[in-house]
Amino acid sequence: MKFGGNLNRYLQFFIDGWNHFRDPSVESRHSAVYYWREQMKAMFLYTTSKERELPFRSTWHTLVNIQVSICFSTMCYGVTESFGDKVQIGRDLAFIIGFFFITFKIYYFQWYGDGLDEVVETLDRLHPWAQKGPGAVDCRTGKRWYFVLAFVLASSWMVFLCIFLLLLITSPMWVHQQILPFHAAFPFQWHDKSIHPISHAIIYLFQSWCAVYTLTWLVCIEGLSVNIYVELTFAIEVLCLELRNLHRRCHEYEELRLETNRLVKFHQKIIDLLDRTNNVFHGTLIMQMGVNFFLVSLSVLEAMEARKDPKVVVQFAILMLLALGHLSMWSFFGDLLSQESLKISDAAYEAYDPTKGSKDVYRDLCLIIRRGQKPLIMRASPFPPFNFINYSAILNQCYVILTFLLNTLD
Repeated sequence: MKFGGNLNRYLQFFIDGWNHFRDPSVESRHSAVYYWREQMKAMFLYTTSKERELPFRSTWHTLVNIQVSICFSTMCYGVTESFGDKVQIGRDLAFIIGFFFITFKIYYFQWYGDGLDEVVETLDRLHPWAQKGPGAVDCRTGKRWYFVLAFVLASSWMVFLCIFLLLLITSPMWVHQQILPFHAAFPFQWHDKSIHPISHAIIYLFQSWCAVYTLTWLVCIEGLSVNIYVELTFAIEVLCLELRNLHRRCHEYEELRLETNRLVKFHQKIIDLLDRTNNVFHGTLIMQMGVNFFLVSLSVLEAMEARKDPKVVVQFAILMLLALGHLSMWSFFGDLLSQESLKISDAAYEAYDPTKGSKDVYRDLCLIIRRGQKPLIMRASPFPPFNFINYSAILNQCYVILTFLLNTLD
């Protein structure tokens, strides 16, 4: 596929999203999940068995693995040059933890790419979830709201990403004693500009390319991951709508019985999809919880250690805010999923009408009520679910550890 075709494929989400945002009457044929997947395919890093069968894909995936491995290993080796400087070691560790998270995700989805694609295919096939035909519920408002939310998030992330990449790549021009975007060390001092100017230029370009490519891909996989849970939240809203409008759509006993049976299967399908999604993202959910915990702890510790230097404090304060913002986003959507799922039992109770239906209908509604009393959660067992309660617990644990470390250092 030509570069122009891939670029259009990547930008299609923003084009359709802008049209959707500008004109409320425009309807998207696909969910946001579909567009995020298209962006990853446009970058040649959607690691499924089908994609690897396409020309040059398998070779490119191998090259990406080699590039990120070299970048990560040289960053780790660069720590040896920072011994004795606590602030520089803190910076190095922050970048190493962040890049490790990216590297882990790239390798992880080499193994779980097919499982991810199955979930995406199922979600896109079922979108927009509502039953079609006479008396169908109007879910266009919710559909538009979630699509515009995904578009706004994607646009915001891309703006911040461009700013961050610009600052990162140009940092050697305005940061004292920094000669590369990432602090790294290579054999034979190849990274030293005064000794090997040509190899230094090659390494500079190599790190810049790795930063642009991997961080752009990270935004795509994060967007895809988040929007899978958002799409399941939308499915729950549609289920609640259909339950509340059950008797408006179904008047005959046979219609009512078939519809309640379909809604039971609909609810079970959402539960099964969430279980499959949690299984696919099990490793990455654990990793991002750990990474954010370490980044918050590290940034606060370094800021307190260098509290007499305002520039260092600002740098690590920004890092802390980025880590907290990332964790807050996942906690918000995890909370949203759980809160919407608890509305299912209320909607099923509202659908109960003792003057209509039969024991079969009542049994189906009771089954939905009983299942709906257990919230659906974004979780990687055995760790707690992503929500603001556990978000507060993580912050509290960070505070306890930092208080202990600061007391020890003093």
